[in-house]
Amino acid sequence: MAMASMAPSMRQFSLCLRCVRQPGTANRPVNATSLRFLSTTPAVRDQVQSETPAPAQAESKDVPEYMRKWGKLDPNRVEDKRTERRLIRRDGVQPIGSRRRRAVLRRTAIRKQEEIPFEQLPYQCFQEARKVLLEDRQEKLTAIATQKLRLKNLMEQDPAVSGGQAAKDARIRSMKNHLNELIILADINDPIVKKKFEDGLGDMNKPIYRYLADQKWRKYKRLVLQQRLTQMDVVPDFLPALDPVVDIDLAFGRKGYAPGEFVDSKISEGPPRLNVQSFEPGEKLVSVVVVDGDIPDVQKDGFTYRCNFIASNIKISPTNPSIPLTQLSQEDHKIKDPAAKRVALPWEAPWANKGAPYHRLAVFVLEQPEGKPLDVQTLAKIKRYGFILRSFVDKYKLKPLGATLFRTKWDENMAGVMKRAGYGSQAKVEFKRKRVEPLPYKRRTERMR
Repeated sequence: MAMASMAPSMRQFSLCLRCVRQPGTANRPVNATSLRFLSTTPAVRDQVQSETPAPAQAESKDVPEYMRKWGKLDPNRVEDKRTERRLIRRDGVQPIGSRRRRAVLRRTAIRKQEEIPFEQLPYQCFQEARKVLLEDRQEKLTAIATQKLRLKNLMEQDPAVSGGQAAKDARIRSMKNHLNELIILADINDPIVKKKFEDGLGDMNKPIYRYLADQKWRKYKRLVLQQRLTQMDVVPDFLPALDPVVDIDLAFGRKGYAPGEFVDSKISEGPPRLNVQSFEPGEKLVSVVVVDGDIPDVQKDGFTYRCNFIASNIKISPTNPSIPLTQLSQEDHKIKDPAAKRVALPWEAPWANKGAPYHRLAVFVLEQPEGKPLDVQTLAKIKRYGFILRSFVDKYKLKPLGATLFRTKWDENMAGVMKRAGYGSQAKVEFKRKRVEPLPYKRRTERMR
Protein backbone atom coordinates (compact mmCIF):
# COMPACT_ATOMS: atom_id res chain seq x y z
CA MET A 1 0.00 0.00 0.00
CA ALA A 2 1.00 3.61 -0.50
CA MET A 3 0.01 4.65 3.02
CA ALA A 4 3.62 4.97 4.20
CA SER A 5 4.53 7.26 1.32
CA MET A 6 1.64 9.65 1.87
CA ALA A 7 2.41 13.25 2.78
CA PRO A 8 1.95 14.16 6.48
CA SER A 9 -1.03 16.35 5.58
CA MET A 10 -2.93 13.26 4.35
CA ARG A 11 -2.44 10.99 7.38
CA GLN A 12 -5.64 11.98 9.14
CA PHE A 13 -7.55 11.79 5.87
CA SER A 14 -6.15 8.32 5.21
CA LEU A 15 -7.42 7.11 8.59
CA CYS A 16 -10.93 8.05 7.49
CA LEU A 17 -10.59 5.81 4.44
CA ARG A 18 -10.27 2.74 6.68
CA CYS A 19 -13.80 3.33 7.98
CA VAL A 20 -15.35 2.81 4.53
CA ARG A 21 -12.90 0.39 2.92
CA GLN A 22 -14.59 -2.92 2.04
CA PRO A 23 -12.84 -6.24 2.72
CA GLY A 24 -11.12 -7.64 -0.34
CA THR A 25 -12.35 -10.68 -2.24
CA ALA A 26 -10.90 -12.93 -4.88
CA ASN A 27 -12.46 -10.91 -7.69
CA ARG A 28 -12.07 -7.54 -6.02
CA PRO A 29 -8.88 -6.65 -4.19
CA VAL A 30 -8.82 -4.21 -1.30
CA ASN A 31 -6.98 -1.57 -3.30
CA ALA A 32 -9.72 -1.60 -5.95
CA THR A 33 -12.25 0.00 -3.60
CA SER A 34 -13.72 3.04 -5.28
CA LEU A 35 -12.90 6.18 -3.32
CA ARG A 36 -14.72 9.47 -3.73
CA PHE A 37 -13.36 12.78 -2.63
CA LEU A 38 -14.76 16.20 -1.96
CA SER A 39 -15.51 18.82 -4.56
CA THR A 40 -15.13 22.54 -4.26
CA THR A 41 -16.89 25.54 -5.65
CA PRO A 42 -14.32 27.91 -7.12
CA ALA A 43 -14.19 31.45 -5.83
CA VAL A 44 -14.74 34.41 -8.13
CA ARG A 45 -11.02 35.08 -8.36
CA ASP A 46 -10.44 31.44 -9.32
CA GLN A 47 -13.02 31.67 -12.12
CA VAL A 48 -11.37 34.80 -13.44
CA GLN A 49 -8.00 33.07 -13.41
CA SER A 50 -9.42 30.07 -15.24
CA GLU A 51 -11.26 32.19 -17.83
CA THR A 52 -8.29 34.48 -18.47
CA PRO A 53 -5.26 32.35 -19.27
CA ALA A 54 -2.13 33.79 -17.73
CA PRO A 55 1.03 34.01 -19.80
CA ALA A 56 3.17 30.93 -19.51
CA GLN A 57 5.92 32.02 -17.18
CA ALA A 58 7.79 28.78 -17.53
CA GLU A 59 8.53 29.66 -21.15
CA SER A 60 9.43 33.27 -20.43
CA LYS A 61 13.02 34.34 -20.82
CA ASP A 62 12.84 36.14 -17.46
CA VAL A 63 12.27 32.85 -15.59
CA PRO A 64 15.55 31.08 -14.74
CA GLU A 65 16.18 27.64 -16.14
CA TYR A 66 16.00 25.90 -12.76
CA MET A 67 12.52 27.37 -12.15
CA ARG A 68 11.24 25.98 -15.45
CA LYS A 69 12.03 22.48 -14.22
CA TRP A 70 9.42 22.88 -11.47
CA GLY A 71 6.70 22.42 -14.06
CA LYS A 72 3.13 23.69 -13.73
CA LEU A 73 2.06 24.57 -10.19
CA ASP A 74 -1.68 24.73 -9.47
CA PRO A 75 -2.62 26.97 -6.49
CA ASN A 76 -5.56 24.62 -5.83
CA ARG A 77 -3.39 21.48 -5.56
CA VAL A 78 0.00 22.30 -4.02
CA GLU A 79 0.16 20.27 -0.81
CA ASP A 80 3.59 20.77 0.79
CA LYS A 81 5.65 23.72 1.93
CA ARG A 82 8.26 23.41 -0.79
CA THR A 83 5.81 23.62 -3.68
CA GLU A 84 3.94 26.43 -1.91
CA ARG A 85 7.16 28.46 -1.71
CA ARG A 86 7.91 27.71 -5.34
CA LEU A 87 4.42 28.86 -6.40
CA ILE A 88 4.75 32.15 -4.52
CA ARG A 89 8.33 32.74 -5.66
CA ARG A 90 7.91 31.99 -9.37
CA ASP A 91 4.26 32.80 -10.16
CA GLY A 92 3.52 35.30 -7.39
CA VAL A 93 0.28 33.46 -6.53
CA GLN A 94 -0.84 32.46 -3.05
CA PRO A 95 -2.17 28.89 -2.45
CA ILE A 96 -5.96 28.66 -2.17
CA GLY A 97 -7.62 27.14 0.88
CA SER A 98 -6.12 24.85 3.49
CA ARG A 99 -3.27 22.43 2.80
CA ARG A 100 -5.40 19.40 3.63
CA ARG A 101 -8.07 20.50 1.17
CA ARG A 102 -5.48 21.00 -1.58
CA ALA A 103 -4.01 17.57 -0.89
CA VAL A 104 -7.42 15.93 -1.28
CA LEU A 105 -8.14 17.80 -4.51
CA ARG A 106 -4.78 16.78 -5.94
CA ARG A 107 -5.29 13.09 -5.19
CA THR A 108 -8.84 13.28 -6.52
CA ALA A 109 -7.54 14.63 -9.82
CA ILE A 110 -4.76 12.03 -10.00
CA ARG A 111 -7.14 9.10 -9.49
CA LYS A 112 -9.82 10.64 -11.75
CA GLN A 113 -12.58 9.74 -9.33
CA GLU A 114 -16.04 11.18 -8.97
CA GLU A 115 -16.29 14.20 -6.72
CA ILE A 116 -19.06 14.75 -4.18
CA PRO A 117 -20.01 17.70 -1.97
CA PHE A 118 -17.95 18.24 1.14
CA GLU A 119 -20.80 17.66 3.60
CA GLN A 120 -21.64 14.28 1.98
CA LEU A 121 -18.28 12.62 2.49
CA PRO A 122 -19.07 8.89 3.02
CA TYR A 123 -16.67 8.45 5.94
CA GLN A 124 -18.13 7.06 9.12
CA CYS A 125 -16.02 9.10 11.54
CA PHE A 126 -16.79 12.31 9.66
CA GLN A 127 -20.54 11.70 9.55
CA GLU A 128 -20.66 10.67 13.22
CA ALA A 129 -18.82 13.85 14.14
CA ARG A 130 -21.31 15.87 12.09
CA LYS A 131 -24.20 14.30 14.01
CA VAL A 132 -22.66 15.41 17.30
CA LEU A 133 -22.12 18.91 15.95
CA LEU A 134 -25.70 19.12 14.66
CA GLU A 135 -27.06 18.09 18.07
CA ASP A 136 -24.93 20.74 19.74
CA ARG A 137 -26.12 23.33 17.23
CA GLN A 138 -29.76 22.50 17.96
CA GLU A 139 -29.10 23.07 21.67
CA LYS A 140 -27.54 26.45 20.88
CA LEU A 141 -30.50 27.43 18.67
CA THR A 142 -32.90 26.56 21.49
CA ALA A 143 -30.83 28.67 23.89
CA ILE A 144 -30.83 31.54 21.37
CA ALA A 145 -34.64 31.48 21.12
CA THR A 146 -34.94 31.45 24.92
CA GLN A 147 -32.48 34.31 25.30
CA LYS A 148 -34.32 36.42 22.70
CA LEU A 149 -37.60 35.89 24.57
CA ARG A 150 -36.00 36.89 27.88
CA LEU A 151 -34.47 39.97 26.29
CA LYS A 152 -37.82 40.99 24.79
CA ASN A 153 -39.56 40.62 28.16
CA LEU A 154 -36.86 42.64 29.89
CA MET A 155 -37.09 45.50 27.39
CA GLU A 156 -40.87 45.68 27.94
CA GLN A 157 -40.44 45.63 31.72
CA ASP A 158 -40.87 48.74 33.86
CA PRO A 159 -37.45 50.17 34.93
CA ALA A 160 -38.70 50.43 38.52
CA VAL A 161 -39.05 46.65 38.66
CA SER A 162 -35.48 46.19 37.37
CA GLY A 163 -33.95 48.48 39.98
CA GLY A 164 -33.81 51.65 37.92
CA GLN A 165 -33.00 52.60 34.33
CA ALA A 166 -29.23 52.22 34.78
CA ALA A 167 -29.57 48.68 36.15
CA LYS A 168 -31.98 47.78 33.35
CA ASP A 169 -29.60 49.08 30.66
CA ALA A 170 -26.68 47.18 32.18
CA ARG A 171 -28.68 43.96 32.23
CA ILE A 172 -29.81 44.48 28.62
CA ARG A 173 -26.19 44.93 27.53
CA SER A 174 -25.18 41.78 29.37
CA MET A 175 -27.99 39.75 27.79
CA LYS A 176 -27.15 41.06 24.30
CA ASN A 177 -23.51 40.08 24.75
CA HIS A 178 -24.56 36.59 25.84
CA LEU A 179 -26.92 36.34 22.84
CA ASN A 180 -24.11 37.29 20.45
CA GLU A 181 -21.89 34.68 22.07
CA LEU A 182 -24.54 31.98 21.56
CA ILE A 183 -24.90 32.95 17.89
CA ILE A 184 -21.15 32.50 17.41
CA LEU A 185 -21.06 29.18 19.27
CA ALA A 186 -23.90 27.81 17.13
CA ASP A 187 -21.74 27.89 13.98
CA ILE A 188 -18.15 27.94 15.23
CA ASN A 189 -17.66 24.17 14.80
CA ASP A 190 -19.52 23.80 11.49
CA PRO A 191 -17.06 22.32 8.93
CA ILE A 192 -18.93 24.00 6.07
CA VAL A 193 -18.47 27.40 7.70
CA LYS A 194 -14.75 26.81 8.20
CA LYS A 195 -14.35 25.58 4.63
CA LYS A 196 -16.05 28.67 3.20
CA PHE A 197 -13.93 30.94 5.39
CA GLU A 198 -10.69 29.24 4.32
CA ASP A 199 -11.74 29.51 0.67
CA GLY A 200 -12.47 33.23 1.02
CA LEU A 201 -16.21 32.77 0.43
CA GLY A 202 -17.42 33.94 3.84
CA ASP A 203 -20.26 36.47 4.01
CA MET A 204 -19.17 39.34 6.27
CA ASN A 205 -22.83 40.14 6.95
CA LYS A 206 -22.95 37.05 9.17
CA PRO A 207 -21.53 37.26 12.72
CA ILE A 208 -19.60 33.97 12.48
CA TYR A 209 -17.49 35.11 9.52
CA ARG A 210 -16.80 38.49 11.12
CA TYR A 211 -15.70 36.66 14.28
CA LEU A 212 -13.38 34.31 12.38
CA ALA A 213 -11.87 37.18 10.38
CA ASP A 214 -11.33 39.19 13.57
CA GLN A 215 -9.60 36.27 15.30
CA LYS A 216 -7.36 35.66 12.29
CA TRP A 217 -6.39 39.35 12.17
CA ARG A 218 -5.62 39.52 15.89
CA LYS A 219 -3.36 36.46 15.81
CA TYR A 220 -0.84 37.96 13.38
CA LYS A 221 -1.52 41.20 11.48
CA ARG A 222 -2.60 43.17 14.54
CA LEU A 223 0.47 42.06 16.48
CA VAL A 224 2.76 43.19 13.66
CA LEU A 225 0.90 46.51 13.40
CA GLN A 226 1.20 47.19 17.13
CA GLN A 227 4.89 46.35 17.02
CA ARG A 228 5.52 48.84 14.19
CA LEU A 229 3.43 51.58 15.80
CA THR A 230 5.33 51.19 19.07
CA GLN A 231 8.75 50.67 17.51
CA MET A 232 8.44 53.82 15.36
CA ASP A 233 6.92 55.87 18.21
CA VAL A 234 3.63 56.59 16.48
CA VAL A 235 2.28 56.07 19.97
CA PRO A 236 2.76 58.42 21.86
CA ASP A 237 4.13 60.95 19.31
CA PHE A 238 0.80 61.29 17.46
CA LEU A 239 -1.72 59.95 19.99
CA PRO A 240 -1.20 59.05 23.66
CA ALA A 241 -2.81 55.61 23.21
CA LEU A 242 -4.33 53.50 20.45
CA ASP A 243 -6.29 50.24 20.47
CA PRO A 244 -6.77 49.14 16.83
CA VAL A 245 -10.13 47.46 16.15
CA VAL A 246 -10.14 47.62 12.32
CA ASP A 247 -7.77 46.06 9.80
CA ILE A 248 -6.24 48.75 7.55
CA ASP A 249 -4.42 47.82 4.35
CA LEU A 250 -2.58 50.60 2.53
CA ALA A 251 -1.76 50.49 -1.18
CA PHE A 252 -0.43 52.87 -3.82
CA GLY A 253 -1.80 51.77 -7.15
CA ARG A 254 -1.90 47.98 -7.19
CA LYS A 255 0.96 47.43 -4.76
CA GLY A 256 0.28 47.05 -1.06
CA TYR A 257 2.70 48.22 1.60
CA ALA A 258 3.28 46.78 5.05
CA PRO A 259 3.16 49.14 8.07
CA GLY A 260 6.34 51.20 8.24
CA GLU A 261 7.59 50.32 4.75
CA PHE A 262 9.46 52.93 2.69
CA VAL A 263 7.55 54.30 -0.31
CA ASP A 264 9.27 55.97 -3.26
CA SER A 265 8.51 59.69 -3.43
CA LYS A 266 7.23 59.46 -7.00
CA ILE A 267 4.76 56.73 -5.99
CA SER A 268 3.48 58.58 -2.91
CA GLU A 269 2.94 61.76 -4.93
CA GLY A 270 -0.65 60.59 -5.44
CA PRO A 271 -3.07 59.60 -2.66
CA PRO A 272 -3.16 55.96 -1.52
CA ARG A 273 -6.03 53.49 -1.44
CA LEU A 274 -7.20 52.18 1.94
CA ASN A 275 -9.03 48.98 2.74
CA VAL A 276 -10.57 49.38 6.20
CA GLN A 277 -12.06 46.05 7.28
CA SER A 278 -14.50 46.47 10.16
CA PHE A 279 -15.55 43.48 12.27
CA GLU A 280 -18.61 45.10 13.88
CA PRO A 281 -22.08 45.07 12.28
CA GLY A 282 -23.57 48.15 10.65
CA GLU A 283 -22.20 51.22 8.93
CA LYS A 284 -19.78 53.69 10.49
CA LEU A 285 -19.09 57.29 9.56
CA VAL A 286 -15.34 57.90 9.74
CA SER A 287 -12.69 60.51 9.01
CA VAL A 288 -9.29 59.75 7.48
CA VAL A 289 -6.31 61.86 8.55
CA VAL A 290 -2.73 61.58 7.26
CA VAL A 291 -0.06 63.36 9.34
CA ASP A 292 3.68 63.78 8.83
CA GLY A 293 5.34 63.87 12.24
CA ASP A 294 8.94 64.61 11.24
CA ILE A 295 8.97 68.10 9.70
CA PRO A 296 12.27 69.82 10.65
CA ASP A 297 11.94 73.08 12.60
CA VAL A 298 15.30 74.82 12.29
CA GLN A 299 14.46 77.71 14.61
CA LYS A 300 13.47 75.41 17.47
CA ASP A 301 16.11 72.80 16.57
CA GLY A 302 13.44 70.11 16.60
CA PHE A 303 10.51 68.69 14.67
CA THR A 304 6.88 69.59 14.16
CA TYR A 305 3.80 68.16 12.39
CA ARG A 306 2.16 68.75 9.02
CA CYS A 307 -1.24 67.47 7.89
CA ASN A 308 -1.14 65.91 4.43
CA PHE A 309 -4.80 64.93 4.08
CA ILE A 310 -8.18 65.16 5.82
CA ALA A 311 -11.44 63.61 4.59
CA SER A 312 -14.63 63.17 6.61
CA ASN A 313 -18.12 61.68 6.40
CA ILE A 314 -16.90 58.44 4.78
CA LYS A 315 -19.11 55.37 5.19
CA ILE A 316 -17.56 51.97 5.86
CA SER A 317 -19.10 48.60 6.73
CA PRO A 318 -17.93 44.97 6.94
CA THR A 319 -19.00 44.46 3.30
CA ASN A 320 -17.80 47.86 2.04
CA PRO A 321 -14.25 48.38 3.34
CA SER A 322 -12.67 50.22 0.40
CA ILE A 323 -11.69 53.90 0.73
CA PRO A 324 -10.00 55.08 -2.50
CA LEU A 325 -8.76 58.57 -1.65
CA THR A 326 -8.24 59.41 -5.33
CA GLN A 327 -11.87 58.63 -6.09
CA LEU A 328 -13.03 60.81 -3.19
CA SER A 329 -11.19 63.79 -4.66
CA GLN A 330 -12.60 63.14 -8.14
CA GLU A 331 -16.15 62.89 -6.80
CA ASP A 332 -15.76 66.14 -4.87
CA HIS A 333 -14.82 67.99 -8.06
CA LYS A 334 -18.22 67.06 -9.52
CA ILE A 335 -20.17 68.22 -6.44
CA LYS A 336 -21.24 71.87 -6.58
CA ASP A 337 -22.46 72.11 -2.98
CA PRO A 338 -19.41 72.76 -0.74
CA ALA A 339 -21.20 71.29 2.30
CA ALA A 340 -21.67 67.94 0.53
CA LYS A 341 -17.97 67.46 -0.16
CA ARG A 342 -15.91 65.00 1.88
CA VAL A 343 -12.29 66.08 1.30
CA ALA A 344 -11.39 68.98 3.60
CA LEU A 345 -7.65 69.15 2.89
CA PRO A 346 -6.58 67.61 -0.46
CA TRP A 347 -3.64 65.25 -0.68
CA GLU A 348 -0.24 66.87 -0.42
CA ALA A 349 2.73 64.81 -1.54
CA PRO A 350 5.07 63.83 1.32
CA TRP A 351 8.58 65.23 1.00
CA ALA A 352 11.84 65.13 2.93
CA ASN A 353 14.93 67.33 2.77
CA LYS A 354 18.26 65.96 1.73
CA GLY A 355 20.26 64.81 4.74
CA ALA A 356 17.23 64.84 7.05
CA PRO A 357 16.00 61.67 8.81
CA TYR A 358 13.16 59.69 7.30
CA HIS A 359 9.61 60.98 7.71
CA ARG A 360 6.79 58.95 9.28
CA LEU A 361 3.45 59.37 7.51
CA ALA A 362 0.77 58.09 9.90
CA VAL A 363 -2.69 57.25 8.54
CA PHE A 364 -5.52 57.34 11.10
CA VAL A 365 -9.14 56.21 10.76
CA LEU A 366 -11.32 58.07 13.27
CA GLU A 367 -14.96 57.25 14.01
CA GLN A 368 -17.31 60.24 14.14
CA PRO A 369 -19.51 60.49 17.26
CA GLU A 370 -23.01 58.97 16.92
CA GLY A 371 -22.62 58.79 13.15
CA LYS A 372 -23.08 62.56 12.80
CA PRO A 373 -21.41 64.27 9.81
CA LEU A 374 -18.74 66.92 10.34
CA ASP A 375 -18.69 70.34 8.71
CA VAL A 376 -16.14 69.97 5.92
CA GLN A 377 -16.02 73.73 5.31
CA THR A 378 -14.86 74.25 8.89
CA LEU A 379 -12.26 71.50 8.58
CA ALA A 380 -10.93 73.10 5.39
CA LYS A 381 -9.75 76.09 7.46
CA ILE A 382 -7.34 73.93 9.48
CA LYS A 383 -3.70 74.88 8.99
CA ARG A 384 -1.50 72.11 7.68
CA TYR A 385 1.71 73.25 9.37
CA GLY A 386 1.75 72.61 13.11
CA PHE A 387 -1.29 70.31 13.00
CA ILE A 388 -1.81 68.53 16.35
CA LEU A 389 -3.80 65.32 16.03
CA ARG A 390 -4.56 65.13 19.77
CA SER A 391 -6.32 68.50 19.68
CA PHE A 392 -8.22 67.52 16.53
CA VAL A 393 -9.51 64.31 18.13
CA ASP A 394 -10.50 66.04 21.38
CA LYS A 395 -12.20 68.96 19.67
CA TYR A 396 -14.50 66.84 17.50
CA LYS A 397 -14.80 63.94 19.99
CA LEU A 398 -13.51 61.38 17.52
CA LYS A 399 -12.72 57.77 18.40
CA PRO A 400 -9.53 56.26 16.87
CA LEU A 401 -10.41 52.93 15.24
CA GLY A 402 -7.02 52.07 13.77
CA ALA A 403 -3.87 53.35 12.13
CA THR A 404 -1.07 52.41 9.80
CA LEU A 405 1.99 54.22 8.49
CA PHE A 406 4.55 54.43 5.73
CA ARG A 407 7.89 56.20 5.53
CA THR A 408 9.59 58.44 3.01
CA LYS A 409 13.10 59.85 2.64
CA TRP A 410 15.22 61.76 0.17
CA ASP A 411 15.66 59.93 -3.12
CA GLU A 412 16.40 60.70 -6.76
CA ASN A 413 12.79 61.73 -7.47
CA MET A 414 12.27 63.89 -4.39
CA ALA A 415 13.47 67.17 -5.95
CA GLY A 416 10.91 66.91 -8.76
CA VAL A 417 8.14 65.98 -6.34
CA MET A 418 8.93 68.98 -4.12
CA LYS A 419 9.01 71.31 -7.11
CA ARG A 420 5.61 70.12 -8.37
CA ALA A 421 4.18 70.43 -4.85
CA GLY A 422 5.31 74.06 -4.60
CA TYR A 423 8.32 73.51 -2.36
CA GLY A 424 11.04 74.06 -4.96
CA SER A 425 13.08 76.26 -2.62
CA GLN A 426 13.15 73.50 0.02
CA ALA A 427 14.70 71.11 -2.50
CA LYS A 428 17.93 73.11 -2.33
CA VAL A 429 18.14 72.87 1.46
CA GLU A 430 20.48 70.17 2.74
CA PHE A 431 20.80 69.17 6.37
CA LYS A 432 24.19 68.20 7.75
CA ARG A 433 25.23 67.03 11.17
CA LYS A 434 26.88 69.69 13.26
CA ARG A 435 30.48 68.88 13.93
CA VAL A 436 31.28 68.55 17.62
CA GLU A 437 34.67 70.01 18.47
CA PRO A 438 36.74 67.79 20.79
CA LEU A 439 37.68 69.00 24.25
CA PRO A 440 41.06 70.76 24.58
CA TYR A 441 42.73 67.96 26.48
CA LYS A 442 41.63 65.50 23.78
CA ARG A 443 43.10 67.47 20.89
CA ARG A 444 46.12 65.92 19.32
CA THR A 445 49.00 68.35 18.85
CA GLU A 446 51.62 68.18 16.18
CA ARG A 447 54.10 66.89 18.72
CA MET A 448 51.86 63.97 19.65
CA ARG A 449 51.25 62.95 16.05
